[in-house]
Amino acid sequence: MLLDFVIFVIGLVILYFGADWLIRGAASLALRFGIRPLVVGLTVIALGTSMPEFLVNYFAAVTDQDGLALGNVVGSNICNIALILGVSSIVYPMSVKGGTLKKEYPIMLAVMILFYALSFDGLISRLDGAILVSGLVAFLLFIVIDARRHGRSKSLAEDDVATSGVLLPMWKKVMFLIGGMIALTIGAKLMVDGAVNIAAELGISSVVVGLTVVAIGTSLPELAASVVCAIKQEADMSVGNVLGSNLLNVLFVVGLVALIRPLSVEAEAIQIHFPVMIGFSLLLLPIAWTKYQISRFEGGVLLVGFLAYLSYLVLPQI
Repeated sequence: MLLDFVIFVIGLVILYFGADWLIRGAASLALRFGIRPLVVGLTVIALGTSMPEFLVNYFAAVTDQDGLALGNVVGSNICNIALILGVSSIVYPMSVKGGTLKKEYPIMLAVMILFYALSFDGLISRLDGAILVSGLVAFLLFIVIDARRHGRSKSLAEDDVATSGVLLPMWKKVMFLIGGMIALTIGAKLMVDGAVNIAAELGISSVVVGLTVVAIGTSLPELAASVVCAIKQEADMSVGNVLGSNLLNVLFVVGLVALIRPLSVEAEAIQIHFPVMIGFSLLLLPIAWTKYQISRFEGGVLLVGFLAYLSYLVLPQI
């Protein structure tokens, strides 16, 4: 049990560094070949940050752990809203520009509902995957066109990569790219192996492990980044990252994995966990649209809701 937990944590650490190297290498190479930093930030960096979830889900799916795969996505989406925005707004109340919510939020909500609807028959098929990936292409085109039209400012990550893209020699860019891919693959495999063994030894379902340990683990980098954004009073960036992460978890991660191998959906997920995910998504609407602000109290409501859901998942297993 202890060894499996250590393997899981080691996999998580390797996954984190692998994602960082992959993004740095891929973005630097894209810049080297003349792709605009804005487009790199909205596509390469956005997809790169979702690679850990994709590979975790891929390895879970090919080892017949569909519950772990879907639990990771649904749990990550819940964590992003309830845990990350909850903690971030408690650290510092978050004032959000109306445009961020009026554009990205309805898209995210529509994608969550589509994801739920596609799961009703108990299977995310290859056709469902194709629908989600088509939505991904449309979304990426939308954000690139919208950014060009409105002159959206670059993110901190984008600035960092743009600078490193100039300074890094070509061989280092390639090494970052290759090293990142290798590290991501190893880290994801270790995480899945550790999580599956933990579930088996504790006698709990892989869905619960995916919804809790794996989801929280893969959300920790976003939590740290969002808290920093809140302290720096960059609430738009924090909320935008959460909305974008939830979108990519479904369109990119689930869509691409389902194209490779269809995913079965357990009845419990359809009846309970999907509605909880959509419920937290809907809860964000009145909270953030009142005065375009998430107060400490409202952040506390989100966090308490998350802890209550976590207790519902964990306590029956003890």
